[in-house]
Amino acid sequence: IARIDQVQSRFPKHYLTIIIIHQRHPSTSSINVIHQHHPPPADPRQNMIAGQKMLMLWLLAIASSTTQGFTTPSLSSNTGALRVQHQPSSSQLDMARTLYGHPGTRSPLCNWGANEVGLDFVMGDLAQNPHPFGQLPCLTDDGDVLVFESGAILQYFHTLTMDNYSAKDAAAITSWILWANASLDPVCFLETPDGKVYDTGLKKPNKRIQTLDDLLKEQQYLLGTQFTLADVAVASYLLYVMQFFQGIDIAGKWPNVARYMKDCAARDGYAEAFGKNVQTALVGALDKQMQGKKFFGMF
Repeated sequence: IARIDQVQSRFPKHYLTIIIIHQRHPSTSSINVIHQHHPPPADPRQNMIAGQKMLMLWLLAIASSTTQGFTTPSLSSNTGALRVQHQPSSSQLDMARTLYGHPGTRSPLCNWGANEVGLDFVMGDLAQNPHPFGQLPCLTDDGDVLVFESGAILQYFHTLTMDNYSAKDAAAITSWILWANASLDPVCFLETPDGKVYDTGLKKPNKRIQTLDDLLKEQQYLLGTQFTLADVAVASYLLYVMQFFQGIDIAGKWPNVARYMKDCAARDGYAEAFGKNVQTALVGALDKQMQGKKFFGMF
């Protein structure tokens, strides 16, 4: 059973094309494929034609699949990038790992983390957000697991993938995730007593950021040459500063931190979570800052 729905989204002059495919074959799982919102073409018929083409591609993929849990290809078209998330079988659909978030919150850093460690998830209906305080992001998993706060969600992802690391590295990742939330956040975002961000502490020299810069003289990422959730936690906050406070000179004070930020922002997982336009703008701004700066150490 397949259908294509096209509905007006809450974004002005944007449409959301949803393709839902339910394959009733004993050797395959049900799949939900959600197309991200995009500006409508000049001729609305082009949008439906593109959707029909994608539908046919998926039907062919399902027909050719003979093993359970097959890997679904990543598709793209002239209507925008297609974000594909695996779904469990229909009998377990209510237990899918679900992330409740919005680009205007810190939830994209959770998307980034899941992308980097290869965890499947679906985006939840915000009207059903189970966060006890009604905030974002929030995550549910396995039916009864509830995690809220971005740092806690990253740590939960870490617990699901901890077997991939030595005890030493696993402990280091946890330490950096907590450091990002407890120590880096207050530096990056200065708040009023009622919690409103009014400025960033990165406009002035800072001992914590200087220590981070010294560390990154000798290694590409926080744990050496391997990118981990520790980098997602730390780089997210640093890159948020570049988004919210344009014109902040990072490379002038901390050239190794600027190089680190650029390396992290250039990753495919970052573009998928935050958007290609955000990635291009940040990498370009950091490139411009780094021109003519002197770097010391290995990187």
